[in-house]
Amino acid sequence: MNTQQDQNLSESEEKDKEYISVVTCDMEGRIETFGEGASEIFGYSPEEVIGKKRVSAFSPGKVVLGHVNTWLKTACEKGEFETDTTFIHKDGHSIPAHIRITPTFSIIDGVKTQIGYCGKTKILEGVDPKTTMPKDPWWIKMLSALVITRLPFLSATWIPVILGAVWAFNGGIANPGAFDWSLFGVVFLGASFLHLAANTFNDYFDWQAGTDQANNDYFLQYTGGSRAIELGIITEKGLFRLASSFIVLAAVCGIAVMFGPWSRGLDLLYYAAAGALGGFFYTAPPLKLSARRGLGELTIGLLFGPVLTMGTVYALTGIHSQAAFLVGIPVGLLTISILWVNEFPDVPSDIATGKVHLVAALGIKNARWGYLTLMAACFVVIYLLYQNGVVNQGALLSLIVLPAAAYLTYRVFSDYDKRELAKTCANTIYFQMVAGLLLILGISLLG
Repeated sequence: MNTQQDQNLSESEEKDKEYISVVTCDMEGRIETFGEGASEIFGYSPEEVIGKKRVSAFSPGKVVLGHVNTWLKTACEKGEFETDTTFIHKDGHSIPAHIRITPTFSIIDGVKTQIGYCGKTKILEGVDPKTTMPKDPWWIKMLSALVITRLPFLSATWIPVILGAVWAFNGGIANPGAFDWSLFGVVFLGASFLHLAANTFNDYFDWQAGTDQANNDYFLQYTGGSRAIELGIITEKGLFRLASSFIVLAAVCGIAVMFGPWSRGLDLLYYAAAGALGGFFYTAPPLKLSARRGLGELTIGLLFGPVLTMGTVYALTGIHSQAAFLVGIPVGLLTISILWVNEFPDVPSDIATGKVHLVAALGIKNARWGYLTLMAACFVVIYLLYQNGVVNQGALLSLIVLPAAAYLTYRVFSDYDKRELAKTCANTIYFQMVAGLLLILGISLLG
Protein backbone atom coordinates (compact mmCIF):
# COMPACT_ATOMS: atom_id res chain seq x y z
CA MET A 1 0.00 0.00 0.00
CA ASN A 2 1.55 3.33 -1.03
CA THR A 3 1.70 6.56 0.96
CA GLN A 4 -1.31 8.10 -0.81
CA GLN A 5 -3.45 5.05 -0.05
CA ASP A 6 -2.33 5.12 3.59
CA GLN A 7 -3.29 8.79 3.81
CA ASN A 8 -6.72 8.18 2.23
CA LEU A 9 -7.39 5.27 4.58
CA SER A 10 -6.35 7.35 7.58
CA GLU A 11 -8.63 10.20 6.54
CA SER A 12 -11.51 7.76 6.06
CA GLU A 13 -10.96 6.26 9.51
CA GLU A 14 -10.83 9.71 11.12
CA LYS A 15 -13.99 10.66 9.28
CA ASP A 16 -15.78 7.57 10.56
CA LYS A 17 -14.88 8.47 14.15
CA GLU A 18 -16.97 11.63 13.82
CA TYR A 19 -20.14 9.57 13.41
CA ILE A 20 -21.88 8.22 16.50
CA SER A 21 -24.71 6.31 14.80
CA VAL A 22 -24.33 3.33 12.50
CA VAL A 23 -27.39 1.66 10.95
CA THR A 24 -27.42 -0.96 8.21
CA CYS A 25 -30.39 -2.09 6.16
CA ASP A 26 -31.19 -4.37 3.25
CA MET A 27 -32.01 -3.16 -0.26
CA GLU A 28 -35.59 -2.37 0.76
CA GLY A 29 -34.63 -0.39 3.85
CA ARG A 30 -35.43 -3.04 6.46
CA ILE A 31 -33.14 -2.45 9.44
CA GLU A 32 -30.57 -5.20 10.06
CA THR A 33 -28.19 -3.62 12.60
CA PHE A 34 -28.71 -0.71 14.95
CA GLY A 35 -25.76 0.49 16.99
CA GLU A 36 -25.74 2.01 20.46
CA GLY A 37 -25.14 5.45 18.99
CA ALA A 38 -28.22 5.06 16.83
CA SER A 39 -30.29 4.46 19.95
CA GLU A 40 -28.90 7.67 21.44
CA ILE A 41 -29.83 9.71 18.37
CA PHE A 42 -33.18 8.23 17.38
CA GLY A 43 -34.53 7.05 20.74
CA TYR A 44 -35.31 3.46 19.74
CA SER A 45 -33.81 0.30 21.20
CA PRO A 46 -32.38 -2.29 18.78
CA GLU A 47 -35.21 -4.66 19.73
CA GLU A 48 -37.78 -2.11 18.58
CA VAL A 49 -36.40 -1.68 15.08
CA ILE A 50 -34.27 -4.62 13.88
CA GLY A 51 -36.46 -6.64 11.55
CA LYS A 52 -39.47 -4.55 12.58
CA LYS A 53 -38.95 -1.14 10.97
CA ARG A 54 -37.38 0.46 7.94
CA VAL A 55 -34.95 3.36 7.90
CA SER A 56 -37.71 5.55 6.47
CA ALA A 57 -39.09 5.68 10.02
CA PHE A 58 -36.35 8.18 10.91
CA SER A 59 -37.07 10.75 8.18
CA PRO A 60 -40.00 13.05 7.37
CA GLY A 61 -42.22 11.53 4.71
CA LYS A 62 -41.50 14.23 2.14
CA VAL A 63 -37.77 13.62 2.51
CA VAL A 64 -38.33 9.90 1.93
CA LEU A 65 -40.46 10.53 -1.15
CA GLY A 66 -38.50 13.43 -2.58
CA HIS A 67 -34.85 12.72 -1.83
CA VAL A 68 -33.90 9.31 -0.46
CA ASN A 69 -33.98 7.45 -3.80
CA THR A 70 -31.60 10.03 -5.28
CA TRP A 71 -29.28 9.74 -2.28
CA LEU A 72 -29.15 5.96 -2.56
CA LYS A 73 -28.59 6.06 -6.30
CA THR A 74 -25.70 8.49 -5.86
CA ALA A 75 -24.20 6.32 -3.11
CA CYS A 76 -24.27 3.33 -5.44
CA GLU A 77 -22.74 5.24 -8.35
CA LYS A 78 -20.00 7.06 -6.42
CA GLY A 79 -19.41 4.73 -3.49
CA GLU A 80 -20.83 7.12 -0.92
CA PHE A 81 -23.17 10.07 -0.45
CA GLU A 82 -23.10 12.74 2.24
CA THR A 83 -25.61 15.44 3.11
CA ASP A 84 -27.14 17.44 5.91
CA THR A 85 -30.71 16.45 6.69
CA THR A 86 -33.33 16.47 9.39
CA PHE A 87 -34.31 13.26 11.15
CA ILE A 88 -37.24 12.51 13.44
CA HIS A 89 -36.73 11.22 16.98
CA LYS A 90 -39.01 8.56 18.42
CA ASP A 91 -40.74 11.23 20.52
CA GLY A 92 -41.37 13.35 17.42
CA HIS A 93 -38.82 16.13 17.78
CA SER A 94 -36.60 17.09 14.83
CA ILE A 95 -32.88 16.30 14.74
CA PRO A 96 -30.39 18.32 12.63
CA ALA A 97 -27.84 15.83 11.36
CA HIS A 98 -25.25 14.90 8.79
CA ILE A 99 -25.43 11.46 7.18
CA ARG A 100 -22.97 9.44 5.14
CA ILE A 101 -24.49 6.61 3.08
CA THR A 102 -22.46 3.78 1.56
CA PRO A 103 -23.59 0.60 -0.21
CA THR A 104 -22.85 -2.73 1.49
CA PHE A 105 -21.77 -5.87 -0.33
CA SER A 106 -21.46 -9.61 0.11
CA ILE A 107 -20.04 -12.43 -1.98
CA ILE A 108 -22.98 -14.47 -3.31
CA ASP A 109 -22.23 -17.47 -5.53
CA GLY A 110 -18.74 -16.07 -6.07
CA VAL A 111 -20.04 -12.67 -7.19
CA LYS A 112 -19.73 -9.40 -5.29
CA THR A 113 -23.37 -8.35 -4.83
CA GLN A 114 -24.88 -5.32 -3.17
CA ILE A 115 -27.03 -6.39 -0.23
CA GLY A 116 -28.00 -3.04 1.29
CA TYR A 117 -26.78 0.24 2.71
CA CYS A 118 -24.93 1.59 5.72
CA GLY A 119 -25.87 4.97 7.15
CA LYS A 120 -23.51 6.77 9.54
CA THR A 121 -24.97 9.80 11.29
CA LYS A 122 -23.77 12.61 13.54
CA ILE A 123 -25.85 15.30 15.20
CA LEU A 124 -25.15 18.91 14.19
CA GLU A 125 -25.04 20.60 17.58
CA GLY A 126 -26.48 24.10 17.83
CA VAL A 127 -28.05 23.96 14.36
CA ASP A 128 -31.71 24.74 13.72
CA PRO A 129 -33.29 21.59 12.19
CA LYS A 130 -35.30 23.81 9.86
CA THR A 131 -32.08 24.82 8.11
CA THR A 132 -31.02 21.21 7.47
CA MET A 133 -34.41 20.11 6.15
CA PRO A 134 -34.01 19.30 2.41
CA LYS A 135 -36.12 21.52 0.18
CA ASP A 136 -39.21 19.91 -1.30
CA PRO A 137 -38.98 19.29 -5.06
CA TRP A 138 -41.72 20.94 -7.10
CA TRP A 139 -43.47 17.63 -7.73
CA ILE A 140 -43.64 16.42 -4.13
CA LYS A 141 -47.30 17.37 -3.59
CA MET A 142 -48.36 15.43 -6.67
CA LEU A 143 -46.34 12.39 -5.60
CA SER A 144 -47.78 12.61 -2.07
CA ALA A 145 -51.29 12.64 -3.53
CA LEU A 146 -50.47 9.57 -5.63
CA VAL A 147 -49.12 7.76 -2.58
CA ILE A 148 -52.06 8.64 -0.32
CA THR A 149 -54.73 7.67 -2.85
CA ARG A 150 -52.84 4.83 -4.58
CA LEU A 151 -54.06 6.35 -7.82
CA PRO A 152 -52.21 3.91 -10.14
CA PHE A 153 -54.48 1.10 -8.92
CA LEU A 154 -57.46 2.85 -10.52
CA SER A 155 -56.86 0.81 -13.65
CA ALA A 156 -58.83 -1.89 -11.82
CA THR A 157 -61.87 0.42 -12.13
CA TRP A 158 -61.18 2.06 -15.46
CA ILE A 159 -60.84 -1.21 -17.40
CA PRO A 160 -64.28 -2.64 -16.46
CA VAL A 161 -66.01 0.74 -16.87
CA ILE A 162 -64.61 1.16 -20.39
CA LEU A 163 -65.28 -2.51 -21.14
CA GLY A 164 -68.93 -2.18 -20.14
CA ALA A 165 -69.37 0.91 -22.30
CA VAL A 166 -67.63 -0.59 -25.33
CA TRP A 167 -69.53 -3.87 -25.07
CA ALA A 168 -72.92 -2.13 -24.74
CA PHE A 169 -72.43 0.08 -27.81
CA ASN A 170 -70.54 -2.39 -30.02
CA GLY A 171 -72.92 -5.25 -30.60
CA GLY A 172 -74.16 -5.50 -27.04
CA ILE A 173 -77.52 -3.88 -26.34
CA ALA A 174 -77.39 -0.26 -27.51
CA ASN A 175 -77.16 1.75 -30.72
CA PRO A 176 -73.61 3.12 -31.19
CA GLY A 177 -75.05 6.45 -32.27
CA ALA A 178 -76.74 6.87 -28.89
CA PHE A 179 -73.47 6.99 -26.93
CA ASP A 180 -73.37 10.05 -24.66
CA TRP A 181 -69.83 11.19 -23.86
CA SER A 182 -70.90 13.57 -21.10
CA LEU A 183 -72.84 10.80 -19.34
CA PHE A 184 -69.89 8.45 -19.71
CA GLY A 185 -67.61 11.10 -18.18
CA VAL A 186 -69.83 11.43 -15.11
CA VAL A 187 -70.04 7.63 -14.72
CA PHE A 188 -66.27 7.31 -15.13
CA LEU A 189 -65.64 9.96 -12.47
CA GLY A 190 -68.19 8.48 -10.08
CA ALA A 191 -66.66 5.01 -10.30
CA SER A 192 -63.17 6.48 -9.84
CA PHE A 193 -64.23 8.39 -6.72
CA LEU A 194 -65.74 5.21 -5.25
CA HIS A 195 -62.45 3.40 -5.85
CA LEU A 196 -60.44 6.21 -4.24
CA ALA A 197 -62.79 6.12 -1.26
CA ALA A 198 -62.23 2.36 -0.93
CA ASN A 199 -58.44 2.79 -1.12
CA THR A 200 -58.32 5.47 1.55
CA PHE A 201 -60.88 3.86 3.87
CA ASN A 202 -58.95 0.59 3.62
CA ASP A 203 -55.71 2.32 4.61
CA TYR A 204 -57.47 4.04 7.50
CA PHE A 205 -59.02 0.89 8.96
CA ASP A 206 -55.91 -1.24 8.40
CA TRP A 207 -53.93 1.38 10.31
CA GLN A 208 -56.51 1.46 13.10
CA ALA A 209 -56.34 -2.33 13.37
CA GLY A 210 -52.54 -2.24 13.56
CA THR A 211 -52.19 -4.35 10.41
CA ASP A 212 -49.91 -1.94 8.56
CA GLN A 213 -47.76 -1.18 11.61
CA ALA A 214 -47.11 -4.90 12.12
CA ASN A 215 -46.05 -5.38 8.50
CA ASN A 216 -42.35 -4.85 7.77
CA ASP A 217 -42.21 -7.27 4.85
CA TYR A 218 -44.39 -5.32 2.44
CA PHE A 219 -43.37 -4.53 -1.13
CA LEU A 220 -43.41 -0.73 -1.26
CA GLN A 221 -46.07 0.63 -3.66
CA TYR A 222 -47.69 -2.78 -4.11
CA THR A 223 -48.49 -4.37 -0.75
CA GLY A 224 -48.96 -3.31 2.85
CA GLY A 225 -51.04 -0.21 2.09
CA SER A 226 -49.85 3.24 1.07
CA ARG A 227 -47.78 3.85 4.28
CA ALA A 228 -49.02 7.46 4.05
CA ILE A 229 -49.78 7.74 7.78
CA GLU A 230 -46.48 6.08 8.69
CA LEU A 231 -44.63 8.56 6.47
CA GLY A 232 -46.44 11.45 8.12
CA ILE A 233 -47.78 12.92 4.88
CA ILE A 234 -51.35 12.68 6.21
CA THR A 235 -52.90 12.10 9.63
CA GLU A 236 -55.43 9.42 10.57
CA LYS A 237 -58.19 12.01 10.82
CA GLY A 238 -57.06 13.59 7.57
CA LEU A 239 -57.21 10.25 5.80
CA PHE A 240 -60.72 9.56 7.09
CA ARG A 241 -61.88 13.01 5.98
CA LEU A 242 -60.33 12.48 2.55
CA ALA A 243 -62.04 9.10 2.17
CA SER A 244 -65.35 10.63 3.20
CA SER A 245 -64.92 13.44 0.68
CA PHE A 246 -64.44 10.87 -2.09
CA ILE A 247 -67.73 9.24 -1.08
CA VAL A 248 -69.44 12.63 -1.27
CA LEU A 249 -67.99 13.28 -4.74
CA ALA A 250 -69.12 9.84 -5.90
CA ALA A 251 -72.58 10.57 -4.53
CA VAL A 252 -72.72 13.85 -6.45
CA CYS A 253 -71.94 11.97 -9.67
CA GLY A 254 -74.54 9.34 -8.84
CA ILE A 255 -77.22 11.92 -8.12
CA ALA A 256 -76.43 13.64 -11.42
CA VAL A 257 -76.97 10.37 -13.30
CA MET A 258 -80.11 9.45 -11.36
CA PHE A 259 -81.88 12.82 -11.38
CA GLY A 260 -80.03 14.91 -13.97
CA PRO A 261 -80.78 15.08 -17.68
CA TRP A 262 -80.32 11.31 -18.03
CA SER A 263 -82.95 10.41 -15.36
CA ARG A 264 -81.80 6.87 -14.60
CA GLY A 265 -83.74 6.87 -11.33
CA LEU A 266 -83.10 5.08 -8.06
CA ASP A 267 -82.19 1.76 -9.69
CA LEU A 268 -78.63 3.07 -10.07
CA LEU A 269 -78.48 3.15 -6.29
CA TYR A 270 -78.23 -0.64 -6.17
CA TYR A 271 -74.91 -0.59 -7.99
CA ALA A 272 -73.59 2.48 -6.19
CA ALA A 273 -74.50 1.10 -2.77
CA ALA A 274 -72.82 -2.22 -3.57
CA GLY A 275 -69.63 -0.39 -4.51
CA ALA A 276 -69.65 1.99 -1.56
CA LEU A 277 -70.56 -0.57 1.12
CA GLY A 278 -68.29 -3.27 -0.29
CA GLY A 279 -65.35 -0.89 -0.48
CA PHE A 280 -65.98 0.45 3.03
CA PHE A 281 -66.55 -2.86 4.80
CA TYR A 282 -63.67 -4.57 3.03
CA THR A 283 -61.53 -3.55 6.01
CA ALA A 284 -64.01 -1.70 8.27
CA PRO A 285 -65.53 -3.42 11.31
CA PRO A 286 -67.78 -5.14 12.08
CA LEU A 287 -67.81 -6.99 8.74
CA LYS A 288 -64.13 -6.63 7.80
CA LEU A 289 -64.63 -8.77 4.70
CA SER A 290 -60.89 -8.94 3.97
CA ALA A 291 -60.41 -11.06 7.11
CA ARG A 292 -63.08 -13.65 6.34
CA ARG A 293 -61.32 -16.41 4.41
CA GLY A 294 -62.34 -15.63 0.86
CA LEU A 295 -65.17 -13.13 1.29
CA GLY A 296 -62.74 -10.28 0.69
CA GLU A 297 -61.41 -11.78 -2.52
CA LEU A 298 -64.94 -12.54 -3.73
CA THR A 299 -66.05 -8.99 -2.93
CA ILE A 300 -63.16 -7.48 -4.88
CA GLY A 301 -63.78 -9.77 -7.85
CA LEU A 302 -67.45 -8.83 -8.01
CA LEU A 303 -67.05 -5.10 -7.42
CA PHE A 304 -64.14 -4.63 -9.85
CA GLY A 305 -65.67 -6.84 -12.50
CA PRO A 306 -69.33 -7.79 -12.98
CA VAL A 307 -70.84 -5.11 -10.74
CA LEU A 308 -68.88 -2.37 -12.51
CA THR A 309 -69.66 -3.56 -16.03
CA MET A 310 -73.34 -4.13 -15.25
CA GLY A 311 -73.61 -0.83 -13.37
CA THR A 312 -71.88 1.05 -16.18
CA VAL A 313 -74.19 -0.46 -18.79
CA TYR A 314 -77.25 0.46 -16.73
CA ALA A 315 -76.01 4.02 -16.18
CA LEU A 316 -75.36 4.49 -19.90
CA THR A 317 -78.43 2.72 -21.30
CA GLY A 318 -81.01 2.38 -18.54
CA ILE A 319 -81.04 -1.40 -19.07
CA HIS A 320 -80.31 -4.03 -16.41
CA SER A 321 -78.35 -6.63 -18.38
CA GLN A 322 -77.33 -10.05 -17.09
CA ALA A 323 -75.02 -10.36 -20.08
CA ALA A 324 -73.22 -7.19 -18.93
CA PHE A 325 -72.65 -8.92 -15.59
CA LEU A 326 -71.06 -11.89 -17.35
CA VAL A 327 -68.81 -9.65 -19.47
CA GLY A 328 -67.18 -8.34 -16.30
CA ILE A 329 -66.19 -11.75 -14.93
CA PRO A 330 -62.80 -12.03 -16.74
CA VAL A 331 -61.54 -8.63 -15.55
CA GLY A 332 -62.89 -9.38 -12.07
CA LEU A 333 -60.82 -12.56 -11.98
CA LEU A 334 -57.71 -10.64 -13.06
CA THR A 335 -58.31 -8.05 -10.35
CA ILE A 336 -58.54 -10.84 -7.78
CA SER A 337 -55.20 -12.11 -9.10
CA ILE A 338 -53.66 -8.69 -8.33
CA LEU A 339 -55.00 -8.82 -4.78
CA TRP A 340 -54.07 -12.50 -4.47
CA VAL A 341 -50.37 -12.16 -5.25
CA ASN A 342 -50.13 -8.92 -3.25
CA GLU A 343 -51.33 -10.80 -0.16
CA PHE A 344 -48.36 -13.21 -0.17
CA PRO A 345 -45.77 -10.98 1.58
CA ASP A 346 -48.37 -9.66 4.03
CA VAL A 347 -49.44 -13.07 5.37
CA PRO A 348 -47.41 -13.15 8.63
CA SER A 349 -48.46 -9.68 9.78
CA ASP A 350 -52.04 -10.18 8.57
CA ILE A 351 -52.39 -13.39 10.58
CA ALA A 352 -50.82 -11.73 13.62
CA THR A 353 -53.45 -8.99 13.54
CA GLY A 354 -56.43 -11.24 12.80
CA LYS A 355 -56.71 -10.53 9.07
CA VAL A 356 -57.09 -14.09 7.81
CA HIS A 357 -57.83 -13.77 4.10
CA LEU A 358 -57.90 -16.79 1.80
CA VAL A 359 -54.18 -16.68 0.96
CA ALA A 360 -53.39 -16.67 4.69
CA ALA A 361 -55.83 -19.52 5.30
CA LEU A 362 -54.33 -21.65 2.52
CA GLY A 363 -50.71 -20.76 3.20
CA ILE A 364 -48.58 -19.15 0.52
CA LYS A 365 -47.29 -22.44 -0.90
CA ASN A 366 -50.80 -23.79 -1.50
CA ALA A 367 -52.04 -20.35 -2.58
CA ARG A 368 -49.84 -20.56 -5.67
CA TRP A 369 -52.48 -22.84 -7.16
CA GLY A 370 -55.08 -20.16 -6.55
CA TYR A 371 -53.13 -17.75 -8.76
CA LEU A 372 -52.94 -20.39 -11.49
CA THR A 373 -56.69 -21.02 -11.19
CA LEU A 374 -57.54 -17.32 -11.47
CA MET A 375 -55.38 -16.84 -14.55
CA ALA A 376 -56.73 -19.95 -16.27
CA ALA A 377 -60.34 -19.19 -15.35
CA CYS A 378 -60.10 -15.71 -16.87
CA PHE A 379 -59.34 -17.03 -20.34
CA VAL A 380 -61.71 -19.98 -20.09
CA VAL A 381 -64.52 -17.53 -19.28
CA ILE A 382 -63.60 -15.30 -22.23
CA TYR A 383 -63.82 -18.27 -24.58
CA LEU A 384 -67.13 -19.41 -23.08
CA LEU A 385 -68.57 -15.90 -23.43
CA TYR A 386 -67.64 -15.99 -27.10
CA GLN A 387 -69.05 -19.49 -27.58
CA ASN A 388 -72.37 -18.42 -26.06
CA GLY A 389 -72.63 -15.23 -28.09
CA VAL A 390 -72.17 -12.82 -25.18
CA VAL A 391 -69.10 -11.22 -26.78
CA ASN A 392 -68.00 -11.12 -30.40
CA GLN A 393 -65.00 -12.88 -31.92
CA GLY A 394 -62.82 -9.84 -31.29
CA ALA A 395 -62.75 -10.70 -27.58
CA LEU A 396 -60.45 -13.60 -28.45
CA LEU A 397 -57.74 -11.04 -29.21
CA SER A 398 -57.03 -11.02 -25.47
CA LEU A 399 -55.90 -14.65 -25.68
CA ILE A 400 -52.60 -13.54 -27.21
CA VAL A 401 -51.36 -12.73 -23.70
CA LEU A 402 -51.71 -16.35 -22.55
CA PRO A 403 -47.90 -16.88 -22.70
CA ALA A 404 -47.46 -13.90 -20.37
CA ALA A 405 -50.02 -15.40 -17.99
CA ALA A 406 -48.08 -18.67 -18.02
CA TYR A 407 -44.82 -16.83 -17.29
CA LEU A 408 -46.32 -14.87 -14.39
CA THR A 409 -47.71 -18.09 -12.93
CA TYR A 410 -44.27 -19.69 -13.22
CA ARG A 411 -42.76 -16.73 -11.35
CA VAL A 412 -45.34 -17.07 -8.57
CA PHE A 413 -44.53 -20.77 -8.19
CA SER A 414 -40.77 -20.12 -8.08
CA ASP A 415 -40.70 -16.85 -6.09
CA TYR A 416 -43.69 -17.22 -3.75
CA ASP A 417 -41.52 -16.97 -0.63
CA LYS A 418 -38.85 -14.61 -2.02
CA ARG A 419 -38.48 -10.85 -2.30
CA GLU A 420 -38.27 -11.26 -6.10
CA LEU A 421 -42.05 -11.74 -6.01
CA ALA A 422 -42.34 -7.94 -5.98
CA LYS A 423 -41.73 -7.92 -9.74
CA THR A 424 -44.64 -10.29 -10.26
CA CYS A 425 -46.87 -8.12 -8.08
CA ALA A 426 -46.12 -5.19 -10.38
CA ASN A 427 -46.38 -7.24 -13.57
CA THR A 428 -49.77 -8.67 -12.56
CA ILE A 429 -51.13 -5.12 -12.48
CA TYR A 430 -49.72 -4.43 -15.94
CA PHE A 431 -51.05 -7.76 -17.16
CA GLN A 432 -54.58 -6.92 -16.02
CA MET A 433 -54.37 -3.63 -17.89
CA VAL A 434 -53.02 -5.15 -21.12
CA ALA A 435 -55.43 -8.10 -21.13
CA GLY A 436 -58.35 -5.79 -20.37
CA LEU A 437 -57.38 -3.32 -23.08
CA LEU A 438 -57.02 -6.13 -25.64
CA LEU A 439 -60.48 -7.37 -24.68
CA ILE A 440 -61.87 -3.85 -25.15
CA LEU A 441 -60.00 -3.33 -28.42
CA GLY A 442 -61.12 -6.65 -29.86
CA ILE A 443 -64.78 -6.09 -29.01
CA SER A 444 -64.73 -2.55 -30.41
CA LEU A 445 -63.02 -3.52 -33.68
CA LEU A 446 -65.50 -6.28 -34.53
CA GLY A 447 -68.57 -4.74 -32.93
